[in-house]
Amino acid sequence: MIEFVQNKVNYDMALSTKTALGIAAGLCGSLFLGYCVYFDQKRRSDPNFKRKLKNKRKQQKLNKGPSTRIPDLTDAAAVQEFFLQEVHLGEEELTRGNVESGVEHLCAAVAVCGQPQQLLRVLQQTMPRHVFCLLLERLPSFGQRIIAQGKQPQILLDEDELE
Repeated sequence: MIEFVQNKVNYDMALSTKTALGIAAGLCGSLFLGYCVYFDQKRRSDPNFKRKLKNKRKQQKLNKGPSTRIPDLTDAAAVQEFFLQEVHLGEEELTRGNVESGVEHLCAAVAVCGQPQQLLRVLQQTMPRHVFCLLLERLPSFGQRIIAQGKQPQILLDEDELE
């Protein structure tokens, strides 16, 4: 009987410890959520919040312009290194699922390639159809971007040449 009472006391103590820990964890979680809600409300009620947010988004759009820097096309070593780098980056981005960025890098590689038709054939055989079509759509505008940067591209593809 004494053993039963001791086991009951130990069980009750363990249960009360678990309950206390559960209550403490719930209280800490509630305090954290309250803290987050309070400061979010304070941030949103700031009169400059929307203006700052608009300026930040506008700045991000401006910074997101063309990220690919075309090398000097008269330097064969620089062009070759750029070509290999862009093909590698394009493949990596496509495997990550970032189609837009991958196509951007592959457009840069095709633009500086010495034999773009052969590269396009290889890409057509290895890439999914929708990605390849997106690449073909972007090539003319990428060529225009190269011209705007003041570089003379080795190729300028028209819509008719691509089909």
